[in-house]
Amino acid sequence: MTTPLTHPSLLPALPAQQPAPDRPPLDLRVHVQRITAETYVVTDPRRVLAHARTAARTEPGTAALLGHTPLTPLSLSAAAALLAALHDDDELEAMGLHPAGHATCISAARTDEDPVLLELSNAPEHENSP
Repeated sequence: MTTPLTHPSLLPALPAQQPAPDRPPLDLRVHVQRITAETYVVTDPRRVLAHARTAARTEPGTAALLGHTPLTPLSLSAAAALLAALHDDDELEAMGLHPAGHATCISAARTDEDPVLLELSNAPEHENSP
């Protein structure tokens, strides 16, 4: 004689298990971090430097983080970084910076483990890259 099976949704709920008194509860939280790095190419250095000078006057604190003071001009690299920090893709293209791709790095780990890493990129590989 066979016993009829009960559908799992009709079974009573199991009581929550209490941790053993000699062991602390497990911390199963996972911390996830996603970092996206945009890649740009300076196509018009004069325009980038002109827009960066204006940006340095309106955002002196951000410009100072890049080493700019009223007595020191911004390098082209610092000018591009300043503009990228303050503007979106459409504005950057109009300022002489052309988007060339992006890379996304995702890491996930519990506090007691090494992280699991995933890196995604659509940036073209260059012949001269190291």
